[in-house]
Amino acid sequence: MNLLAVERIKLFTTRSPWWCALITIGLSVGFAAILAGATDANDSLTVSATQFGGSQFGIAVVMVLAALAVTTEYRFNTIRTTFQAVPHRSPALVAKAVVVGLMSLVLGEIAGFGSWGLAKLMRPNDNLALATGQDWANVAGLGLVFAFSAVLAVAVGILIRHSAGAIALLLIYTLAVESLVQLIPKIGDNIHQWMPFNVVNKFLVGSAPAQNGPPPSDSPLSPGWALAYFAGISIVFLLVALGVAKKRDA
Repeated sequence: MNLLAVERIKLFTTRSPWWCALITIGLSVGFAAILAGATDANDSLTVSATQFGGSQFGIAVVMVLAALAVTTEYRFNTIRTTFQAVPHRSPALVAKAVVVGLMSLVLGEIAGFGSWGLAKLMRPNDNLALATGQDWANVAGLGLVFAFSAVLAVAVGILIRHSAGAIALLLIYTLAVESLVQLIPKIGDNIHQWMPFNVVNKFLVGSAPAQNGPPPSDSPLSPGWALAYFAGISIVFLLVALGVAKKRDA
């Protein structure tokens, strides 16, 4: 508990998490407002469409936040003090991942319900009720995806240790790499089915295409297993990062 308290103080006493949090919520809610305002009156906005900003762009900012939580310590060498206080290293890094993950979970819930609520206010005649399990996954599930994405980003930050490198890798991967994989002849589509962010999109969106929303995932997994798959990848990356952190100099 002491380690969690220490990591919480570290996180909330710097400016970058607060700015990233505001940008995450602003992008998520802002895109919902844009879509609600731009959708023709004769068309109906869908629940998944209201989450477009969060699932496509908010998640990238959350990963930047998580990576900075680690790499900033390496940049200013405060990580040495942390490792001197916790020689085994892993408990301190796990505590950091837990704190960042919980903050990202809260941000995801605020972004998800904020986007949905604003869209419902702007378009009261559209069918935006949370009537099915998939509707609830669209909105409430965004927090879970943010949390596991943050854990993954913490692992990347531990492995790379440099802010610019970690952020560049995360942004390029989330915004471009998975889509470009489909261009590989013959095997591209098969590989894309198992790419982590494509898979977790199955949990958020399901299989049905949504008007004005994110494209459906082509993952063969069910939504529940898609979330479990993404969570497993995040945890595996974190375990690998912990092993690497133990073996090298701070």
